[in-house]
Amino acid sequence: MNGLGGLNKSPHGVVVGLVQLQLPLVETPAQLKAQAERIAWMVGKARRNLGTMDLVVFPEYALHGLSMSTAPELMVTLDGPEVALFRQACVEHRIWGCFSIMEANPHGNPYNTGLIIDDRGELRLYYRKLHPWVPVEPWEPGNMGVPVCEGPNGCKLALIICHDGMFPEMAREAAYKGAEIILRTAGYTAPIRHAWKITNQANAFQNLAQTASVCLCGSDGSFDSMGEAMFCHFDGTVLAEGGNRPDEIVTAELRPDLVREARALWGVENNPYQLFHRGYVAVKGGAQDCPYSFMHDMVAGRYRLPWDDTIAVRDGTPCGFAAPTRAYRGAEPNPFETPASSSLRKAA
Repeated sequence: MNGLGGLNKSPHGVVVGLVQLQLPLVETPAQLKAQAERIAWMVGKARRNLGTMDLVVFPEYALHGLSMSTAPELMVTLDGPEVALFRQACVEHRIWGCFSIMEANPHGNPYNTGLIIDDRGELRLYYRKLHPWVPVEPWEPGNMGVPVCEGPNGCKLALIICHDGMFPEMAREAAYKGAEIILRTAGYTAPIRHAWKITNQANAFQNLAQTASVCLCGSDGSFDSMGEAMFCHFDGTVLAEGGNRPDEIVTAELRPDLVREARALWGVENNPYQLFHRGYVAVKGGAQDCPYSFMHDMVAGRYRLPWDDTIAVRDGTPCGFAAPTRAYRGAEPNPFETPASSSLRKAA
């Protein structure tokens, strides 16, 4: 039902291209500039590849590669030349784009940031990765929640990044705020292959959402990324998937109108609704409490696993990072979450 990868686009469809971008090696400012230019060129390839494409999605680390370097000269700002190039490419080729940057942070370690830019060059979604892949990644934990924006053809888009997708709460939060299409960008390597597939499918089914997920692809001489772009329907089935060919753009037409229909009309397995309306056959309106102790404990600041004393890895020292000394700064408002996007939750 994906319209032959978007070749046959329906009036309600959103055609998405997932770029299995060749894993780059970026160690110098010159290499960073060249990679930004290559990404912009790939935006043009996406448009030439498929005239019906609405949104092209690049993997996490598309700009920086997997070095995990926090060198200041390699970090990016929203008003810097790299993001300007991405904006220009979206305008030139009349297409929405999803991009990944490692963003300079004056208060500590850089953020692993995702951007969605529309076909007019406007920043429509700004997201800081909530769950860096510890103990491997040195990025500051995100502190602006999970934003949702209105995307092409009126769809509602969210973005989660790589390890985020291993937490069912992340996709649930995106759906709760109205997302119909959940993007997941990643730099994962082959050992994560099985978990990647089942979580993309589970995130779709558990939330009656469509998921579009893509990894980097190929080798940089040290690491091997797996590509394996995949689209999942809201019943958990796979609509389309790629292999491990670098720079292949895997496409599908997604149908947010069918997501809305299922969320409105399904009885059996309408999971997002039934989470807070347990047993509505037996009791009027269903049980509307919170029976989950871990949720209460997180809110109260007393979350502690029964096996906490046995956990060996608690910081990044096994991966060569110094033990941190700063405390988490806490949440702050997202300056790019517009009143329209924040109202999506109420409209959902």
